[in-house]
Amino acid sequence: MHLRTYYPTVVLSDIHLGSPHSKTEEVTTFLQSINCDRLILNGDIIDGWHLKKSGLHKWKSKHTDFFKVIMKMMENFGTEVIYVRGNHDDFLDNLAPLNFYNVRIVKDCTYESHGRRYYVTHGDVFDSVTTQMKWLAMLGDSGYSFLLWLNRIYNARRMKQGKPYYSLSQSIKNKVKSAVSYICNYETELVRLARSKKCDGVICGHIHHPANTYLEGIHYLNSGDWVETLSALTEDEDGNWTVRYFNEMLLSHPKEEDKQPLQITIAS
Repeated sequence: MHLRTYYPTVVLSDIHLGSPHSKTEEVTTFLQSINCDRLILNGDIIDGWHLKKSGLHKWKSKHTDFFKVIMKMMENFGTEVIYVRGNHDDFLDNLAPLNFYNVRIVKDCTYESHGRRYYVTHGDVFDSVTTQMKWLAMLGDSGYSFLLWLNRIYNARRMKQGKPYYSLSQSIKNKVKSAVSYICNYETELVRLARSKKCDGVICGHIHHPANTYLEGIHYLNSGDWVETLSALTEDEDGNWTVRYFNEMLLSHPKEEDKQPLQITIAS
């Protein structure tokens, strides 16, 4: 018996469904462990770039299962779904803004909670390489794909050794000076944008770097991704935000022999 953990709001981004690097089963398991009033899919949920390059045959039944779980959440819990387009699912530009049933497709939006106003954006708007030089971005994406392939091989070996998932690709990026500089500049620009929109915070994704911090008085939240960090953002009933990691959820499971109902929670 699985008891779902309740959060008023959950944010996921950068799942990259259709890509071989997407941790689809893990993010689907996460969704099956929770219920929420509002699910914000903050961009790059579907990897349109990869599907266009490799063909629709790369779309697997497990990717469809992800959306089936969301539909069940809408049916059983009345979950509102807000899908914010990202750069890899920019095919949604022709649809946004669109409202149907309990789903909103938007380019960006604002979210108000407990007297605070957040600007919600995938974040690629400030990536000049992505927005102005798409061919160069795709070339860089190929190099990044190699890093993710290496990450997958590394973790397959760790699993055989009984070791938990470890993001080798994140570790490498965090040691590269240019990557660290890009992340800092990215965060600074998004904070400035939030302030210009008279918001108290910003909720974003895009750079695969989860965060929950304050920068220049603005609450900066990044939901991370499901190709490297396997992370999400959750808001509790008091308006407190937490970055959740899939590995920590697994560690919170009681042993099978305990024969107790399973309460899936994730340590902060």
